[in-house]
Amino acid sequence: MNVATLDLLREALPYIQRFKGTTFVVKFSGKVTEDKSILISLAEELALLHQVGIRVCVIHGGGKQLTELAQKLGVVQTVIEGRRVTDDDTLELAKMIFRGKINTEILSALRNRGVSAVGLSGLDGGVIKAEKRPPRDVLNKETGEKARVDFGHVGNIVEVDTRLINLLLENDFMPVVSSLGADDEGKIYNINADSIASQIAMSLRAEKLILLSDVNGIYLDAKDPASKIDRLTVFEAKKMISSGRATGGMIPKLENLINLVESGVGSAHVIGGGSRNGILAEVFTNEGTGTMIVS
Repeated sequence: MNVATLDLLREALPYIQRFKGTTFVVKFSGKVTEDKSILISLAEELALLHQVGIRVCVIHGGGKQLTELAQKLGVVQTVIEGRRVTDDDTLELAKMIFRGKINTEILSALRNRGVSAVGLSGLDGGVIKAEKRPPRDVLNKETGEKARVDFGHVGNIVEVDTRLINLLLENDFMPVVSSLGADDEGKIYNINADSIASQIAMSLRAEKLILLSDVNGIYLDAKDPASKIDRLTVFEAKKMISSGRATGGMIPKLENLINLVESGVGSAHVIGGGSRNGILAEVFTNEGTGTMIVS
């Protein structure tokens, strides 16, 4: 083992001591899990967090695989303002892909690294209570006219019950939760995985919520890699929004992260899902890799 590696272990030690016994919520998209080598690398990183005594809850989506399966089967997909309209056929595919294929593949990769992981959806133990997203008026940018859109079986989160998740965490299991939920009548809904991760992190009062994204953090200018923001306080993030420095899709991202930290989550992180050791570098080194928002 070379000196540089030993120095990294020394650097990691105070973080390991600080975070032992705390809870991390880690969310990644189906796109991240699609590449076998990335999934194996992620499983190793999660296993290491688990081994040093950090309680980890994983949340995942699967939009990319759902779209691909729909194309193969000829199920037409409609996406409006980044939100998928989930008709009857699409919901059937979502159940197969989210709770079946992707969840099982994540569990397999974690099993390979010696982690006792348990696959769930928001239906298990009533973790996610949802209601149908009401129809809304959406502006057609081409025609300039508004049209009423019914998103079908898309749900909004009403309530989160983390008793089952806590039971698993307390007994050294790693919960892996797919992005489905149900109402009191048992009607199943497709729910945004970021929303589930946020609500679970708040309910668990997690030390960290780590969002693995397609981009390696939040950028002032999406086209300029040098404009990445490494660290922000809630005050600074709010100032970016009010001053107009934050624009476009950056605003809802920042608002979501601000809400998380103000609701009791220790810190919120956005890091690149495809970068090897991204989670470990963000948690156990001084520099980190993505964007961190703290109180």
